[in-house]
Amino acid sequence: MRNTLSILMAAVLLVAGTADLMAQESYGHDHGQVSRPIPYPVDISRGFQQALGNGTRSPTGEPGPNYWQQWTDYTITARLDTAGKRIDGTVRIVYHNRSPQSLSRLALQLLQNVHSEGAVRNRRAAVTGGMEIKRLRAMGQELPLTPRAVSASTTFQIRLPSPLAAGASAVLELDFGFEIPRAGAGGRMGWSRDNMFYLAYWYPQMAVYDDVGGWQTDAFLGNSEFYMGYGSYDVTLEIPEGWVTMGTGRLVNADEVMPAAIVARLREAETSDDVVHVITADDFGPGTATQRSESGYLSWHFLADSVRDVAYSITRESLWDAARTPVGDRDGDGSTDYVRVDAIYRETAPRWQHAWRYVQHSIDFLSRWTGFPYPWPHMTAVEGDGIMGGGMEYPMMTLIGGFTQAGDTALYGVTAHELAHMWVPMIVGNDERRMAWMDEGTTSFNGGAASNEFFPGRRWDLGNYNGYMLITRTGLEGPIMRWSDHHYNRFAYGTASYSKPATLLWTLRGLLGEETFEEAYQAYVRRWAFKHPQPWDFFNTFNDVSGRTLDWFWRTWYYETWALDQGIAEVTTEGDSTRIVVVDLGRAPMPVRLTITTADGATMRAEIPVERWLEGARTAEIVVQTASRVVRVEIDAEQVFPDTDRDNNVWERP
Repeated sequence: MRNTLSILMAAVLLVAGTADLMAQESYGHDHGQVSRPIPYPVDISRGFQQALGNGTRSPTGEPGPNYWQQWTDYTITARLDTAGKRIDGTVRIVYHNRSPQSLSRLALQLLQNVHSEGAVRNRRAAVTGGMEIKRLRAMGQELPLTPRAVSASTTFQIRLPSPLAAGASAVLELDFGFEIPRAGAGGRMGWSRDNMFYLAYWYPQMAVYDDVGGWQTDAFLGNSEFYMGYGSYDVTLEIPEGWVTMGTGRLVNADEVMPAAIVARLREAETSDDVVHVITADDFGPGTATQRSESGYLSWHFLADSVRDVAYSITRESLWDAARTPVGDRDGDGSTDYVRVDAIYRETAPRWQHAWRYVQHSIDFLSRWTGFPYPWPHMTAVEGDGIMGGGMEYPMMTLIGGFTQAGDTALYGVTAHELAHMWVPMIVGNDERRMAWMDEGTTSFNGGAASNEFFPGRRWDLGNYNGYMLITRTGLEGPIMRWSDHHYNRFAYGTASYSKPATLLWTLRGLLGEETFEEAYQAYVRRWAFKHPQPWDFFNTFNDVSGRTLDWFWRTWYYETWALDQGIAEVTTEGDSTRIVVVDLGRAPMPVRLTITTADGATMRAEIPVERWLEGARTAEIVVQTASRVVRVEIDAEQVFPDTDRDNNVWERP
């Protein structure tokens, strides 16, 4: 029988089976000396403080009553030259200024310019010339272009012919093109062995203008990822016949580009819980996988709404498996809704025959776990070995390479991780360029939870825990709240972006309890769906929903590199009384959760609240009285908190 004991200022009586446990906290002998750092208030950026004053953000973590964000409508037509490995196209951008400010300039992202000669990079990249802008028309006027203005950076600022008033819209028209790198944008797009092209970060895109920082024009250096605004997309890709195209959005002309048999299988998959082989090896080629065309090109037409980007896979000899998966009641009509899941892969990747099932479970699980049903018509996983090693996320799409021979757990794990990105940052649209932890850490947490369900019997979340522990003991760690491209070393970046914030969400879940954590976590997703949260919106949401001031937690774990090390210093017994002394050897304050076992097999729980350490103490003690002798005492038996030295967490009677 398990009982929970919260030890405050006075003795508490706990009945555990037939054993009476008297617990009392003693405040030790600190002689008024504070012997440890005390977490001070959380720092808030000046821009966020101004947003609070303007009413676009709120102290509760909800969007403020005056919250606004921009919107963009894109119409893109492009042609892929598979032989020349080049794409050229036009884009019409309608930019809606929903801010209260008049804008004299607009900013575009030209992410392919990371491949320009002389571009500043923190990852190796082929020099292919970057993005070529051949024509620019803004608000009805042709604007002059200089090679330096276009190719100097991954951001391109346009001085408008006249200011764009609040509430008004501006139209930009651009002709663009570029040579497709083998492994572009830091290994996130490119081509592979004449079987596949993956188009990502491939068109001129509006930079984000938000209520906290204005224009976000930080350069893309190859490592830290992206901050993108929401909009609608009307995309037509002219692709050589025989090449199958799938990507962000709904394919609205399937009958025009694929034979009737392929379309029928695709429709069957949308109502099937089991796999449908949409394209097999017998279907490869023009006339079987795709329609034929007199021009040699087919126009694939996609529509997408409320997405922050679009990406497309174009394959010539890849299998295509599909099925459906439940996502919950998406439209509120009381019935379960479904979306199609796809796996596109080569025959030389045998593990991928199970990938459709991994996508199916991940989307189902994550819709339940986040409390937010997957909102789009399909989720497609593409095997991209030869372009990248690992995985990369895009709205409705993921590209995964390097797992062709990996075991099931590894391929499922990377699939669940990339699909978890559909929620963060695709739905909850944080700024990855500066705060990678907000999406990578959250996604690592979500992916671990998905693996725990798919492969029960093992705590897969401990992979992140162990990764964090490995680095925090080396001195290579840096604070989570440091901007992503400004970490001191790659270990600091990886720990602060992935393993540590993922671990801290499990820690927070243990601290608050599963029910309260779930309520706060899902509230954060709902509040900031298709919006742009800042770190303080995340912090404030948990403070608000939990009803607790958790600033000590945020300061300790997100702003500092303090480590947790609680230990049992002494256990002594005199008659029916057992005195337990706990010492806090680290800098990170956390509650002490004790599991106390007596000789008759009874197990009891006790907790020393975090306030003990927040007062500066280094030791605390409790005295328990039981009819049966205490034979074992353990701190954090469930391994919920990230204690750097668990060897001193257990005492057993000799």
